[in-house]
Amino acid sequence: MSKKSFLKGAAILGVAGLLVQVMGAIFRIPLGNIIGDDGMGYYQTAYPIYVFLLVFSTNGAPAAISKMTSERIAVGRNDEAHRVFKLSFILMFALGIVASSIFFFGAEPIVKALGNPGAYYAMLSIAPALLFVPIMAVFRGYFQGMQEMGPTAVSQLTEQAVRVAIGLILAVMLVPKGLEYAAAGATVGTSIGPIAGVAILIVIYLYKKSKLPLSNETKDTSKESAGNILKTLAAIAVPITIGVSILPIMNIADVIIVMRRLQSVGFTPAETNALYGQLTGMVGPVINLPMALALSMALSMVPAIAAAASINDTAFLKLNVRLGLRTAMIIGVPCSFGLMALSEPIMRLLYPLQAESAVNSAGCLFFLAIGVVFLCIAQTMAGTLQGLGRPGIAVWGLGIGFVVKCISTFILAGIPELNVEGAAIGSTLGYITIGLINFASVKKLTGIRFDFTLSVWKPLISGAVMYVLVLASYQGLVGFIGNSLATVIAIGIGAAVYGIMLLKIKAIEEHEIIMLPKGGALVKLLKKCSLI
Repeated sequence: MSKKSFLKGAAILGVAGLLVQVMGAIFRIPLGNIIGDDGMGYYQTAYPIYVFLLVFSTNGAPAAISKMTSERIAVGRNDEAHRVFKLSFILMFALGIVASSIFFFGAEPIVKALGNPGAYYAMLSIAPALLFVPIMAVFRGYFQGMQEMGPTAVSQLTEQAVRVAIGLILAVMLVPKGLEYAAAGATVGTSIGPIAGVAILIVIYLYKKSKLPLSNETKDTSKESAGNILKTLAAIAVPITIGVSILPIMNIADVIIVMRRLQSVGFTPAETNALYGQLTGMVGPVINLPMALALSMALSMVPAIAAAASINDTAFLKLNVRLGLRTAMIIGVPCSFGLMALSEPIMRLLYPLQAESAVNSAGCLFFLAIGVVFLCIAQTMAGTLQGLGRPGIAVWGLGIGFVVKCISTFILAGIPELNVEGAAIGSTLGYITIGLINFASVKKLTGIRFDFTLSVWKPLISGAVMYVLVLASYQGLVGFIGNSLATVIAIGIGAAVYGIMLLKIKAIEEHEIIMLPKGGALVKLLKKCSLI
């Protein structure tokens, strides 16, 4: 595949992934206002399971299937490429039936084991999604293996749009029946979304089937064993899935630990459900937005790193790795500092109908915000490791971070004064651990010497100046124009200050701006404003 087509495909998936996360935030923020922290506690008990499978469907399995498909098409074995598709479909369909059955028929003992029996209907409602999500992975991977990223992007956007619309409608309709039913209604949308995603992929497949390369271009008629194909699929898909699943896996740790830990130190089931809803249901969507940027960047780096490594282009490889760290810092620092400075104002802005819960959850957002920059580094370096063909290292890093997260969450959440804020601190400690391990691993593998003044200190200085001015502008305005408008203006001031600082201290240079879309016009504008 050419470098150009790599970048085009990465751009398509990156934009689609970001739009999906934005729609997810659009869904969960009004949902939090509709059903409150109690309802979000029920919803979030089931939802992280879906998110983990969605990561598998979006990144892990498609990456494995696309790699195996493209390898066979490249040598003219088109029939074997389609055989990969058929065998993968059978495997994923079987896995979907097993997962769906477990969570449908075992919903009651599962929610009791998690310490949240009120989430029973939400857990039931998630079961259909677990059948259709793996099927989506097969179609997406097959199309990607033929260098067609459009079907994946269309299915992602269709799935999310249906989920948002149906979930919110059913949540509103079922609120009068109780928050348990309203949370289940929102979860029904999460199940219908993948059905719509599969439907659109089947339509595209049938439309394109006559044009698909199904016949061989070579005389080789030998067949690879089905067992070997499936073994290869698992060997590629599992480490990639785990490596990019930092946030979902941390959320699953909270599902397992937080509810029972809080109850063990004296909180009632209702109190623990509300606190858990604040942490995962109200703060979670805010953290997901910078996470989406980091994940899109990581996935976009994989082909560039892989291409450079495959032809031993050391200079191009080092250029991309250094640029990856800088970009992670440039994106992560303002997200971290901005969310820390305005943690309570942002929560009050987003959840005006749940004012008390919004204020109570601000501490969780503050502590999680500290970890955002490390989360960006962790994801970017994980993408680099995958491009280098060493995804297993990212898995080990995630495993160590997960252990740190679990131990620290168990200890800190057991302190009544901290409660769910202890879980937020635990997540941040986990992100720091993963980020540092992945960075150290990339540095050791590549032998790259990083310019820390350019990549780390200049973004941090810019972020610190932004933090002070954001806080000062908010405090100066809030008494006159109220929280919502003061928060929005402070965010705008922060973005402008951060951008100006990056330019003035040359953390971003003119030739790099030119590389951006419409970069030439942007450079002319910045020169007119005397910013460069």
